Formats: sequence, structure tokens, C-alpha cells
Amino acid sequence: MSMWGPHLRAAIGLLVFIALALPLSTDRRRIRWGRVAAAVLLQFLVCAALLKVPVIIQALGVLNRLVAALEASTRAGTSFVFGYVGGGPAPFAVTDPAHMFSLAFQSLALIIVISALSALLWQWRVLPLLIRAIAGFFRRTLGTGGAAGFAVSANVFLGQVEAPLVVRPYIASMTRYELLLLMTAGMSMIAGSVMVLYSIVLQGQLANVPAHLLTKSLMSVPAAILFAHLLVPEDGDPRPVPAPRPYAGTVDALTRGTADGLNIWLNVIAMLLVLVALVALANHALQLLPAVAGAPLSLERIAGWLFAPLAWLTGLEWTEALVSGRYLGVKTVLNEFIAYLRLSSADPLELSAHGRLITVYALCGFANFASMGIQITGIAAMAPERRQDLIDLAPRALYGATLASLMSGTIAGLVSPF
Repeated sequence: MSMWGPHLRAAIGLLVFIALALPLSTDRRRIRWGRVAAAVLLQFLVCAALLKVPVIIQALGVLNRLVAALEASTRAGTSFVFGYVGGGPAPFAVTDPAHMFSLAFQSLALIIVISALSALLWQWRVLPLLIRAIAGFFRRTLGTGGAAGFAVSANVFLGQVEAPLVVRPYIASMTRYELLLLMTAGMSMIAGSVMVLYSIVLQGQLANVPAHLLTKSLMSVPAAILFAHLLVPEDGDPRPVPAPRPYAGTVDALTRGTADGLNIWLNVIAMLLVLVALVALANHALQLLPAVAGAPLSLERIAGWLFAPLAWLTGLEWTEALVSGRYLGVKTVLNEFIAYLRLSSADPLELSAHGRLITVYALCGFANFASMGIQITGIAAMAPERRQDLIDLAPRALYGATLASLMSGTIAGLVSPF
């Protein structure tokens, strides 16, 4: 029973996550259960192929070397611009190297480099070809095409506001299901600009972290389709979408990609500063309340209690579910980056290797309260007439993306050995 218990609980968890979406469905009679089953099966196949097929594993191993090269190249740039603050040699004797690390001027600067590189790859038609291949695969397997299907596939590489930009002319005429799919996919994945960053942050937590993060993003395509269909069971019009050419040339792509990366970098720094400060302020207020179980109350402890049952349904033992639930709460209230930072610096004995695998997958996504505001503002700027629909659908998108990430973590745990 000890061997099959976690497997059985995880299998039941998959059904529970699907069931949790039904109370918020706009029309349960129109749900196509064949599509739901196909989406779940496809997540298993994608996960198994990327984590178990030796040829694919070897191919994905190249990602580790790519991440190392990008990190070293970015460090060369930050050292030149920021000196020792950016990772260059210090003009004094360093007694504690750990305190020489600057999150803003070393790790986060990678966002600017990746943004510029992504713009170049788009201009050179590399990213559009990859996105079309992914979109074509999911159109044939799940019947999701058109503008929404193309944008969801773009989310594997682009952010939750950048991906809708590639189908901007079609947003105004999208059905509510297509809009919800667009938003749910954006929250259930991470952007390529931070995928490399998170791979560096999570070094030591898993082997070949980039491959796991890419696997999670690819699994999130059918997961987002599944939960968007459950919540708003409508069908969009699968119209063909030409890949836009937003840049005038290579130089324009480089300069605009760099500028976009700079804006993202500044926003990330500002959000981290404010969110960490607000959480610290909230925890100071909670400490005025009586202690519970011999320890003062904090947002992290409360979040752990709320999310622990969901984490337990992913196949974790209860003691690990309490820990994983705490990180899930941090991700939802704040963001996944802060959750990953805390996971990377936590006691390694808090979670087993299997528990870390499930937790990394469940945390991998932009499903947090701030993302609702980001998407409403960003997508409404592209189609102002859909602003009220975006406001109405944002809570459903957050709910669906959270369930999608939990499902992906559960499936990753089932595919990998206990």
C-alpha cells in the first residue's frame, strides 16, 4: 500500500482538479469529455516523451549548456557595465563572497539579454516556425486552432502579454472561450525570458532544470485548453493566422527587444521590492496576534494550510504537502519567482527529490493575483472593447491556471518514479 498509495492519491487528484472546475463552468452540458480525456492523455505523453525517451533527453541536455553560455555571456555584460556589482572582480579583498551577489544587477539582468535574443529569433523567423509546429500539433490532437491556438503555443516562449500581441488584430472578435484560453495559458506558463533565469535559480534542485521547465510549459498547452474548455465550454472559429513581422529589420529587432527587456527588468525589480516589503509588513501585523502551535502567524504558514490539501492530492505525503503548500501560497499571493527563490534557499531536507519535482512543476506559471491586473491592462490596450470581458474572465483564468499547474505537477510525479 505504501508504494501504490501516492500513485492512487495522485490519480484521484487528477479527477478532483477536474471536478473543482465544474462549479464555475458556464454550461456543463456543452463540455466535450472526449476533449478533456484527450488533453489529460496528451499531458502524460508530452511529459513521458520529454523525460523518458533517451534521444529527447540527450537533445534537451543541450539546454543546460545553452543556459550556462547565456549566464556567462550576461555576466560579461553586467561586469563591463556595473563592475564588481555586476559580478566583475572586486577592487578590495572579499571576505564573504555570498554577500557580493546582486540579484538586480546579475541574475535579473539576464531578462534583458533574453528579450533581445527572442526579438532577433522572431525577426529571423526561427520562433514563428517553432510556434507554428507546436500550434499545428495541438490543432490536430485537440482541435484548437485559429488565433487563440496560435497565441497559446506562442506562450511557450513569450510572456502573458507578449503572446497576445502576435494575434492582436483578432482579439476583438474572439469568443469568450478564446479569450479565457488566451488568459489561462498566459498564467499557466512562464516566459522564455525568465525560463533561463529560473533554471539558474533552481540549479541543484533538479537535474537538467531547463528541460523540466520547458516540459512544464509544453504540458501547459493541453492543460490550459482543458480547463478553459471546462470553465467556458464554447468553440472558437479556427481561422488561419499569419505570423506578424513586428520589426523592420535585425537592428530594429535588437534595439526594440532590448528596450522591451529593460522595461520588464525594471518592472520585475519594482514588483519584487514592493511585494517583499508588503509581505514583511503583513507578517509584522500578524505577529500581533496570538501564536498558533507555538509559532507566530505569517502569510507563509496560512498559505501552507490553505494549499496543503491540494498539494497532498498531487501525490505528496502530508508533511511534504504542508511545505509545498506554503510555496504554492507564496506563488499565488506574490509570484513564482519569490517562491522559487525561497525553495532554492530552503533546507534541502524539507522536500524529497520527488517532492521537489512536483513542487517545481506546480509553481511554474504566472498564476498569481498580480497577473490578473497585468493581463486586463495589457490585453485591453490591444482591444479596449473587450475590457469588461477580460475583467469578468480574469478570476476564472487564475483559477484554471492554478488547477492546470497542479495537474501538471501531479502528472510529472506519476511519470517520474516515487
